[in-house]
Amino acid sequence: MRPMPPFQRLFLLALPFCLFARTASTETLSTETAARLANLALACLHQEYPNKVAHVMDSDADAGPPRKLTPAFYGCYDWHSAVHGHWLLVRLTRLHPNAPFAARAREALATSLTAENIAVEVAYLGRKGREPFERPYGLAWLLELALELREWDDPQARTWAAALAPLERAAAARLEDWLPKLAYPIREGEHNQTAFAFGLILDWARGTNNRAMEDLLVSRTRALYLADRNCPIDYEPSGQDFLSPCLAEADLMRRVLAQAEFAAWLKTFLPRIPRDGSGDWLPLGVVTDRTDGKLVHLDGLNLSRAFMLEGIAIGLPAADRRLPALRAAAAKHRVAGLSAVTGENYAGGHWLGTFATYLVTARGVGPAR
Repeated sequence: MRPMPPFQRLFLLALPFCLFARTASTETLSTETAARLANLALACLHQEYPNKVAHVMDSDADAGPPRKLTPAFYGCYDWHSAVHGHWLLVRLTRLHPNAPFAARAREALATSLTAENIAVEVAYLGRKGREPFERPYGLAWLLELALELREWDDPQARTWAAALAPLERAAAARLEDWLPKLAYPIREGEHNQTAFAFGLILDWARGTNNRAMEDLLVSRTRALYLADRNCPIDYEPSGQDFLSPCLAEADLMRRVLAQAEFAAWLKTFLPRIPRDGSGDWLPLGVVTDRTDGKLVHLDGLNLSRAFMLEGIAIGLPAADRRLPALRAAAAKHRVAGLSAVTGENYAGGHWLGTFATYLVTARGVGPAR
């Protein structure tokens, strides 16, 4: 038998995801696909090494292994990936409570989300000099995890939510202190970007009825982004982006502006979205080496572009002539991004499952929003 060409192997691996893409709703996410994604998180959630620690030290006493420094979120290579790996398991177990992976997921979550572990996390976050720790990306995902637990009508989830609550409050307080001081948005394609994080935080604020945080975020978003024009999307992506600065901003603004106002704002912000239904106006991100932790970011870019484009589309009127082109580009990026979620290389396997889950379960655009 002739060897199967690499592109055919990739297509077959992605087939369950691609079939899902035709009917993008949480109800049609198959148990098999959910299990593939859950297994990515289960494989790394409590894998301590390799590990990248962004750690301010004042003395030798601050040295320690990751499991001691942050005992709830020490796996999956770095703190934020551990946090959103937990979110992935909560999300999928909530949607598939009787799936074969659910018991292992619950066991892993119960190991991490204890009051004792969270107390250490709160103390770590609160140390002087750590004000920028995981701000805003990791803190935004922490709030997204807290929201997912709060929305899950399950006895264990309520226990975990209660255990996580002190860290949730600490993360929110850290962000509330920082947001008024932020004179300019951060427009990069990696963790420090403000637009994507603002979207997660705003969803948390609305989902938890935190009006003070919602009002603060809406005010800061309008101040930082409303006057933007002609976003240079042709300059995207940079070589290690996993977030689109232009699309993330638009996906944030559709959360803030009324439909007609958003449609008018988008016309001046991204004036070159075509009206011909083509998806070719936004080329895919190309990964040349999936063993490289930075270059593989572009697989995540394809995934995040897909859910951002879908978010932008739902913010527009049904008769808007830009919708076919937005949806065509989203579909193209969805297939390319999901095809890369294999877990073959740890560089991508420890985090791409989260972006895939956020996309295929429509978390950012679902009914809870």
